[in-house]
Amino acid sequence: MNISLKSVFVIILAAIFISCGNKSNPLIEIIESDSELKLVVTNPDHEVQILYTQVDRDSLNNPSFETFSFNLDSEKYFYPASTVKFPAVLVALEKLNQLNIPATARIEIDSAFSGQSEVRYDSTASNAEASVAHYSKKIMLVSDNDAFNRLYEFIGQDELNSILNEKGYSDTRLSHRLSISLTQEENAHTNPVRFYDGDELLHRQGLKVGTNDYSSAKPIKRGVGYNSRGEIINEPFDFTYKNFFPLDEQHSMMQAFIFPNAFPQSSFDLRPEDRELVLRYSSIFPRESEIGVYQDTSQYWDSYAKFLYYGSEPGIELSGNIRIFNKIGLAYGYTIDNSYIIDEENGIEFFLSAVIHTNENRIFNDNKYEYDEIAFPFMAKLGRMIYQYELTRTKEYTPNFDDILNY
Repeated sequence: MNISLKSVFVIILAAIFISCGNKSNPLIEIIESDSELKLVVTNPDHEVQILYTQVDRDSLNNPSFETFSFNLDSEKYFYPASTVKFPAVLVALEKLNQLNIPATARIEIDSAFSGQSEVRYDSTASNAEASVAHYSKKIMLVSDNDAFNRLYEFIGQDELNSILNEKGYSDTRLSHRLSISLTQEENAHTNPVRFYDGDELLHRQGLKVGTNDYSSAKPIKRGVGYNSRGEIINEPFDFTYKNFFPLDEQHSMMQAFIFPNAFPQSSFDLRPEDRELVLRYSSIFPRESEIGVYQDTSQYWDSYAKFLYYGSEPGIELSGNIRIFNKIGLAYGYTIDNSYIIDEENGIEFFLSAVIHTNENRIFNDNKYEYDEIAFPFMAKLGRMIYQYELTRTKEYTPNFDDILNY
């Protein structure tokens, strides 16, 4: 009998969730215990979904997982925003590994179709030399949009989606660049690129054209209006042709990245140095990087991209023993965080992913979203309460994080 990878993927997830059926769901208990959390998650307008995975180690430090969900619906659309950058980083690094090109190789990007622009140096980072490693750092540090667009152009639309589908992420649809307005045809065309070691040409890739339809099978229209060039259009906003990256696949991808041996079919073939790069830049603060523009803490504060547990609040006191490996998203009122949180001092580790929508006036693209009032406080409280719950869990073996923190 032939079973597709997606079927295996679904069976594994189902088994994980079913395994929780014989015991109480700590997510429900935590939500019920806090009136503020309960008020938010019981409001259907907020479209909250949560996934929480407990991790336990055996005597050989091998992990086992138990996942709990709240309001999870893999078919319910939410705009994934910058979370789509995480798979782009992993696929780009895997592709370079297969091409035997170092991630630090200089990349030059040409313009060969409408809407495209060329790159010789990264002008957004003081004319730094552009490379997949450089763009990956920017994505994981501060969620840079241009960096994602450049990786999208290197990978190609069809290749990006087919690779993810082969690994079991078959509900994910990545069809467009970010922050620039392009047609479907323009997004299907990706730029010619070249890689160099000094002046030596290592690899040349021509213009690529996506041939598949990555729109939703059913129309997705939300809200009562949207802002278009300063004018409010009193019609629902159309997400039918937008990217989609469901929360369960985000959560599974983070698990597969952190523990590739536990999830070999859905992990990525990364060189040790490339894995270390993603681990480092997904967990350090912007000021800890060598990219000068991100060391300005007035613009890129420590909790800038750490919604769960910190809520992206400038100037707050951070817990020095906690490290968060994550990828966030923030757009159209959707706030998303997909995290692996560890505390080496107390032997704590867990995965936590959540999405919340805050758009009280139901007008899209007007920059009137309740991020500060509702979304960030919700994310911070959720992360902290799960962490406090983890402090009460008894573990037979203390985890060793050497393979994760050795960067």
